[in-house]
Amino acid sequence: MGAASAGIPAIELVTGSMLTGSHRSERVGACTDCRRYWGKYRAQEIDDQEIADVNNQLVASVGTCSVMGTASTMACLSEALGMSLPGGASPPAVTADRMRIAELTGAQAVQMAHDKLTIDKILTPDAFENAMRVLLAIGGSTNGIVHLAAIAGRVGLDIDLQALDRMGKDTPVLLDLKPSGQHYMEDFHKAGGMATLLRELKPLLKLDALTVTGRTLGEEIERAGPGFAQTVVKSAADPIYPQGGIAVLQGNLAPGGAIIKQSSADAGLMEHEGRAVVFEDAADLALRIDSDELDVTADDILVLKNIGPKGAPGMPEAGYIPIPRKLAIQGVKDIVRISDGRMSGTAFGTIVLHVTPESAIGGPLAYVQNGDRIRLSVSQREISLLVSEQELALRRERAPVVVPSAERGYKKLFLDTVTQADKGVDFDFLRAPQTKGTVPR
Repeated sequence: MGAASAGIPAIELVTGSMLTGSHRSERVGACTDCRRYWGKYRAQEIDDQEIADVNNQLVASVGTCSVMGTASTMACLSEALGMSLPGGASPPAVTADRMRIAELTGAQAVQMAHDKLTIDKILTPDAFENAMRVLLAIGGSTNGIVHLAAIAGRVGLDIDLQALDRMGKDTPVLLDLKPSGQHYMEDFHKAGGMATLLRELKPLLKLDALTVTGRTLGEEIERAGPGFAQTVVKSAADPIYPQGGIAVLQGNLAPGGAIIKQSSADAGLMEHEGRAVVFEDAADLALRIDSDELDVTADDILVLKNIGPKGAPGMPEAGYIPIPRKLAIQGVKDIVRISDGRMSGTAFGTIVLHVTPESAIGGPLAYVQNGDRIRLSVSQREISLLVSEQELALRRERAPVVVPSAERGYKKLFLDTVTQADKGVDFDFLRAPQTKGTVPR
């Protein structure tokens, strides 16, 4: 959807999740269980044969990841935005329900064209606020923030990350799905899908927001009926996590902000001060992370630079820095990790992402050195480098950052125009020419 296309009809249809498999009587599915078993393999807890056996069970059908990964997150956010049919987010790819939704979507697309129901009437500030509430309540992928920011930018809106954080204080995680909980997308669908979740969130939603059906979100919630007994979507009185799944951090290490998926982090590490162990880029990480000579302890903080929008380039999902092998063998399951990159929505751990400005353009992350002290305080929403401004100024003077550039072609276009994480890692020329304000207002 380009900035000039807001006045055309459009409707979203997603693929749907894959089904789950079974490994030695344990239910497994991509990709949270992939990461968990790979961690066991790196820690030498399981052998080559078992990792091969579980690998054959992790992808039981076609479809997207069976947990609340980025695809499932965006499916839920599309429904919350009003851009897909009610009930369209949760049916697994191979089910008859997915086929029915596909057929109804085609019919509704024709009806929208007939009614002249255009995107600009649906993608309003209220719609984005609803999507932000849902992102927090489902323990959704951190990538959801980047995608929402890009979509909003193309219709002339900016996502207010500080407001998102404030919303998280009164929007608990209600959905018991991996990686924040225990269930899978097919369980969510059987529990009533988004209708069940939206019913629980109703007091916090903008119910007058229009959807692709031509009815409001509030009307669609009422049409879905009173619901039924289930155990996958919790009540606000008995949540999976008391606050929203994502917290927004600030401090001298991330003047433009950073984020952490607090609902899938280790509670014992969310207030932590440690020594920085620095990797300059993904190649440096790959070269040294499994070395027995790596100087690292479980109390340290791993720092990975140059995987932001311009640094890699493209902001790869390399933020899920693996536990150093020597620590994994010792039984360490989590360690604080910081980068200017992204990670998969299926990942878990105490991981700070989207540090802005990124290191490749001279953000403070670029000047972190081995042995520096870093403080993470999720309760205070703080990520701070405990180095004086005078010392940082000296480091900038001694080794100024050379911003990535290219002489011609697509790489030049990309490096010259791509935005930072808080603006959606989108081309700046695709954003609407005039800003209509922030979300929420």
